This record gives sequence, structure tokens and C-alpha cells, in this order.
Amino acid sequence: MRWLFRVLGVLAMLVVLGAGALLLIPSDRVAALAVEQFQRVTGRALTIEGGVTPTLWPVLGVETGRIAIANADWSEDGPMLVAEGMAIGIDANALFGGEVRITALELTRPEILIEVSEEGVGNWVFGGAQGGTATADMAGADTPFTLDLGVIRDGSLGYIDHGTGRAVQLTGVDLEARLANYEGPLELDLTAEAMGQAVAVDLTLAAFRTAYEGGVSPVTLSATAGAAKMSFDGRAGLMPPSAEGRLDADLADLSALSALLGMERPSLPQGFGQKSVQVAGDITLTEAGSVHLRGGRIVLDGTAITGDLDLSPGADRPKLVARLATGDLAIAENVAGGTGAGDGGGAVATAGWSDAPIDVSGLSIMDAELGLRANSLDLGAVKLGPVAATVTLDRSRAVVGLTDVGAYGGTVRGEFVVNGRKGLSVGGNLAFRDIRLQPMLSDLTGFERLVGTGDLSLKFLGSGNSVEAIMRSLSGSGVLNLGAGEILGLDIAGMIRRLDAGYVGEGQKTIFDSLSASFDIDGGDLFNSDLLMAGPIISAEGAGRIGLGARDLEYRLRPTALRGADGSGGISVPLWITGSWAAPSFALDLESLAQERLKDEAKAVEDQLKAKAAEELGQIEGESLEDAAKRRLEEELRQGAGNLLLDLLGGGN
Repeated sequence: MRWLFRVLGVLAMLVVLGAGALLLIPSDRVAALAVEQFQRVTGRALTIEGGVTPTLWPVLGVETGRIAIANADWSEDGPMLVAEGMAIGIDANALFGGEVRITALELTRPEILIEVSEEGVGNWVFGGAQGGTATADMAGADTPFTLDLGVIRDGSLGYIDHGTGRAVQLTGVDLEARLANYEGPLELDLTAEAMGQAVAVDLTLAAFRTAYEGGVSPVTLSATAGAAKMSFDGRAGLMPPSAEGRLDADLADLSALSALLGMERPSLPQGFGQKSVQVAGDITLTEAGSVHLRGGRIVLDGTAITGDLDLSPGADRPKLVARLATGDLAIAENVAGGTGAGDGGGAVATAGWSDAPIDVSGLSIMDAELGLRANSLDLGAVKLGPVAATVTLDRSRAVVGLTDVGAYGGTVRGEFVVNGRKGLSVGGNLAFRDIRLQPMLSDLTGFERLVGTGDLSLKFLGSGNSVEAIMRSLSGSGVLNLGAGEILGLDIAGMIRRLDAGYVGEGQKTIFDSLSASFDIDGGDLFNSDLLMAGPIISAEGAGRIGLGARDLEYRLRPTALRGADGSGGISVPLWITGSWAAPSFALDLESLAQERLKDEAKAVEDQLKAKAAEELGQIEGESLEDAAKRRLEEELRQGAGNLLLDLLGGGN
């Protein structure tokens, strides 16, 4: 802002110059003198078309036609300011008393361009190596002055940062400024439009001279951009920009604010500011460009979060450090977006995983180190709480550390990773303890048949641009241990009693005392070979494949009923379970039955052969067949050797 008032001071001096020469010099000469003086003071060329029309009394004034102020010599985007006309007036009586009182300053349809070079130099820097050799002070531009009314009508204001590529354009700019006392407040009202969004700013700088000379002044500011509203009450400095005070902002859906800042609207998930963002608290903007919020209250899509935040510019992207707390944090759609896992229940089991593209571009906006505590966290598909977690975001890779999270009657600890650096991949290493399995599986997969409470350890990794692609690519491993529970829709005991696989459906169930299994995951398929289930009536072993991506299964279950007290004996009927999760098919495993029958027949033949051998060898109780055969051989050898000796001695007869 300082550059603007320096130019204003120079133009005020031109009024005096023009009025003094009114009776002696033609208007075109007055214009030439004004141009010469302006360039000497600022180092920039001033072009005035149509001459200068001065007035002498009671107001010293100048009116011009089209004017243009040259840009910095490094700019290639045209003049810094172009206006169809300018009018400026100074109170003659005050001027004779030694005061510069500007009664009116008006620019007609000005086009103002503010630029920052790739080296970080602003085009508002006058004089010296950036545009000339003179400074504004040479013409007394820092002389105290007042402004009854400064006006811009139907102007435009552009901002270009060549270092970042960010560009902002305000059109339809109407501005009114008042400075009744050089030591007092500057009042500024602005209305404009940015990318179709209405913009309005009301600013009061309480101590103009202090701020103008590089100090800190009390400030009150209210601004709107579209549906977004902001107010600030505190202190601020202009060179360099700094502020501290109370901020209250309702940023609506961020569309208008993004347009005003020359940025694309950030893609935020529902529950994290997709529909609305509100911020309140004590805020500090440092000279280094970092922003600090203390005692903050942030409302994202209706959910209030409190805490402290620190946002620093960073070398490549901003970095946010925060410690936050909230009550019930509800996110109606999971971050993955679309349907599928987020629909829950039977819809998931029937419809399958969502193939809607997942957008994680929001991970690249900034780096972050966040700590979060919440009473509950509703992710749509999963309900958690209480939650103590950390989030580390580094170059589009987010690591969610679950320090102590309540989930489905138990707890979950570990970490979950979302990596958006090259495509999208997700992974995790999670430990679930005392988890009620049925509601968790129902929420995540729509599978509701397994009831039980226990522990689950899980490592996984998947990649793809949709939930379906990720599920079909999963790899990993895990271990499941459950206490007492039930398998719903399946009566294994009834199947065994009647050798009928039709004991499936609503109202059927199998009760167990414990269930354990380990598994490996590869290519979206879960493979298990050591399922063990123990129950009061039925025990079972199982092995097979469960398709996590295809949502199908091929699984052999070998239940055994009526075992003896020592665990031996009993009746076994192997089952073959195939089909989809939503409608699995159960059948007697005839292949296994045939293999078992062959094994039984082979064992019976083996037992017969062993019995016949034992009889022929004269097997003694407790003696193995091998030992019996050795003994029989030794006996025959001794007997044969004895007969041979008798023959040699002639006593064989």
C-alpha cells in the first residue's frame, strides 16, 4: 500500500506545479512538466493524453485524459496502471497554511497490475535498480497529507506472481478511501468481482502514519467473497505484512475464496470441509509468512474441532502442525468416495466394490503433522471411538497412527497409510483386540454370518484407483483368534446327522467355543489352511480361498461330531462351500469322502496284512512287527547253524 500513497503524494505535488504555471504556461507544457517531474521522482514513465486542465480557486486541481504509468522494466505484461482519466484536487487555503489536503482523487476505469518477479521483487518498488534512480522522498512524497475522498470507478485489479504462477483478477472494482487525519485512521471500502464471485472489503487502519512508515497499527477488517465472510480485529503492519488479533471466518465451500486467491478449489472429503469451513480464534501472521492459531475453533461440515495450529510456508509446500480435539466427528462418505464399502450391510455384499475413481489430489496441498482426539469418529463404513490418533502427511503420503482407538467393543492400534505419490496405494499394520467381529465385518464387507469376540492381527497392502481395484490387488497376512461365538445360517450338526447339506438359511446356526485361523493374502485372495473350531457338539478344521476382490469363496470345512472324551472318534462329514459372499452354496464334499473311503479301505487291508504277518511271525505282546521279524530270523539262523554243525561232526543222523 505504501507505493500507492507515495504516487499519490507525487501527484499532489503536480497539482501545485500545474496551478502555479496556469497563467504562464500552456496546458500541454504543464503536462510535459508533470511527466518530467513524475519520472524524476519514481523512475517510471508517465503518459498523459489529451493534455492537462488545471483549476486555481478555491480548489487547486488537475484533470487529465487517458494516463498510463509504466511497469517495472522486467515486466512483459504492459503498464502498471492505465486509466481513462484522472482528477485530483487540493484545498488551496490549507495549502497556503502548509498543509496538503487532498479534497478529491478519482481514477476513471483504471486497470491496475500488481506483479512479483521470479526473484520476488514487486513492480511497486520505485527508483533504484528496479526502475530509476530517484526516490519518492525527493519530491516530498512523504509529506503529511489528508484525503477527503479517493475514488476508483469501474476499475480492474490484477495480481501475478511469476514465481508461483498464481494469478488473481478483480473486475468491476469500485473503491472509496478517506484519510481525515494523517496521524489518524484510513478508511477504505471496496467492492469487486472475482471469477463470478462478489467481493467486498471494509478496512480501517487506525494509525495511518504508523503503518505507512513501517510500524504496526490497530486494524479492523471485514470482507466477503461470495458466501464466504471474514472479520479481523487486532493489529497489523504492512512492510513486511504482519498481524495479530481475533479472526472469525465463515469460508462457506471455499469456492469463492479459492477464486480470490487464484487457486483451484481444494478437493476435500465430506466431513473435512467439503461443504463448509468456519474458523475462529486468536491468529498471528509473522513477518516470515507463517500463520499461528491459538484457542482455535474450526467447524468442518458442521463438526466443531478445537485446538492450536501452526502453518508455515515451507520450501516446496505449506506445512501444518496442529493438536486438535473434537466430540463426535462424522464423515458420511469415506475418503475413498463412491459406493461399495461405505454402503454397508447387504448392499455391499450384493453390489460389490465401488469402481468410482478415488481422488487423493488433496494430499499434495500441504505437509502436516496432526494430533487428534475425538469422542467418536463416523467414517460411514466404520464407527470408531474414542479416538487418539496422529496424522503425518509428507509429499502426498499420509500415515495415520492409531494410538488408542475404540472399535466395536474393543480397541485397534497400529498404522494406516494412504500413498498418493505415484498413483494410489493403501496399506496398514493393525492389531484389533476384543473386537466384536460381526458388526465390523458387516460394516466393512456386508458379511454378517460370523459372530464372536476376539483378536485380529492384520498386515495389508493394495493399490489402484478405486476400491474395487485395491481389493483385487491386496496382499498381506494375519491371524484371527475368537472366543465363543456362532456361525449364522449354517447348521453343521444337522448336516452331519442327516448327511444333508440343506441345513442352511435363516434360523440355522452353529455354536462354537473357540475359532482360530492364520491366513495369507495374495492378488486379492485370502488363503487359509489351518482353521480350527472347537465347540460343545461340533469341532471342525478348514482350508481354502476367500476372494476379497471377487467377493467369492472356495472353502473345505471338515466338521466332526460326537467325539469321545479323549477327542478321538466321532463322525466327520466334509463340506464344500463355494459361490458368492451374498449367496454361498453348501454341498457334501464327495471328493474328500471318496478319498477318505479309499484311505479307510487301504488301512483295512494294511491291518489285515499286519495281523497275518503277526500270526506267522508269532508276534509277542508289546513287540513290533519289525522286532518280531528280526527275532524269527535269528531263531531260524541259529537253528540252521546248529543242524549244519551236527552234520559236520557226523552226528546229524
